[in-house]
Amino acid sequence: MFGFFNNKVFNKGFLPEFEGHKIYYQEVGNPKGEPVLFFHGGPGRCAKTSHAEYFNLKKQRVIMFDQRGCNRSEFEDITTLNDTRRLIKDAKRLLEHLNINEPVIVSGVSWGSTLALLFAEKYPELTQQLALFSIFLARKQDRDWVLKNSALFYPDLLEEIYRQCEGENPYAHYAKKIFSEDLGAIQTAIKYMVHYEYQLGKLDAKFDDVRIDNNIINSARISLYYAANRYFLEENEILNNIEKIKHIPTLIVHNRLDMCCPLQGAWELYRSLDNAQIEIIADLGHGGKKLKNAAKKHF
Repeated sequence: MFGFFNNKVFNKGFLPEFEGHKIYYQEVGNPKGEPVLFFHGGPGRCAKTSHAEYFNLKKQRVIMFDQRGCNRSEFEDITTLNDTRRLIKDAKRLLEHLNINEPVIVSGVSWGSTLALLFAEKYPELTQQLALFSIFLARKQDRDWVLKNSALFYPDLLEEIYRQCEGENPYAHYAKKIFSEDLGAIQTAIKYMVHYEYQLGKLDAKFDDVRIDNNIINSARISLYYAANRYFLEENEILNNIEKIKHIPTLIVHNRLDMCCPLQGAWELYRSLDNAQIEIIADLGHGGKKLKNAAKKHF
């Protein structure tokens, strides 16, 4: 009787094809519960049932989808008509498809927190509350952390990334490789640039050879395509438009030693809002069980 209260999918499907993309979605939790619109991270990752573990599945209905070009979502061309604005529109279309007209909890992790904030700024009337985990604001200083300042802790790895770029921006350089037909070049791009964020926070950090399949290649292509295009955002776009959502109740949960997205961004977001609370978790890494357990306490 209460089987739908666990993290099993109780509904799934596809949005009707639009602009050459067919978006996969799934729902987890209580079908009659409070709706939560959840954005997965990346860019290039996918919706997972484990994302529902941030919430109380007896009380909430967690709605998630694979963004354009990602995993189960189908496409004619992976990058055509694929940008941040369109991801936000897809989320709105999903709520309409599910006949959800009331304001919802809007949530996301990492890159998903970026999209959740942008959705709220675009549709504040549809946003009851924000629940944000492992904040990424996609500003120049956030990009610089990965390409420059992370050398404070990983100078050896970052030097290896740059060594192959011949003075070119790493995102642009490795984006060319990932979109080539050369499997060796594709594997190089994934091994170094794409997997660098996996190394941030590790004490035993190193570049290992990676296996590749179509899903891994597509995920890497989306990741580098968005990064090379500065995530299709104006500089500091989220905080520049923060007045639109200052009043919305907001929960921010972030690990203190998050080496992928440093705590400073989450703190600046918190300080810019009028109705926010922040929980800083005494943990290392970009996510993890402690962060999920802390988040769940609020629901």
